[in-house]
Amino acid sequence: MKRIANARSKLTCGRRASAVFVLCATTATVLSAQTFVTLYSFCCGNGEYPFAGLVQATNGDLYGTTENGGLAPGSGAGTVFKITPGGTLTTLHSFCSESGCADGGDPAYGALVQATHGNLYGTTALGGVASSSCKDNGCGTVFKITPTGTLTTLYSFCSQTNCTDGAAPYGGLVQATNG
Repeated sequence: MKRIANARSKLTCGRRASAVFVLCATTATVLSAQTFVTLYSFCCGNGEYPFAGLVQATNGDLYGTTENGGLAPGSGAGTVFKITPGGTLTTLHSFCSESGCADGGDPAYGALVQATHGNLYGTTALGGVASSSCKDNGCGTVFKITPTGTLTTLYSFCSQTNCTDGAAPYGGLVQATNG
């Protein structure tokens, strides 16, 4: 009885090894056919340091943020950008373009999310309404931006007494089932 069990065990292991080998061989073949293409190299006016991941919107374009750079005079507080799959980049918003950086700054750490109605949402680690806890920089924001670039600041952090609402969000947002 033990011999039959051992024979079955060996046969099963052999089949598993063959399946893994076939899977590895198939994967290696597929991977060798792929190429890497740089769509865009960031610098200065178009933003710098795109840390967070990209989101592909329903229109097929890719959207993301940069930590620094942008066209706002003297700020370099980051951007929201759109890039086509072919590599054409459009800067949709340069942060700190409003007085006192009320629109936020440093949006790089949390990826954007596209809501079911098509607008994109994100966070900034700086900017918003100035607070004594965050000095003149503000403590971060939650923003909405349309796919064409109209930005609306929805919330400024540390706007409650003793910053009970938090400050400097480094994460992205998620759309809940209730919208």
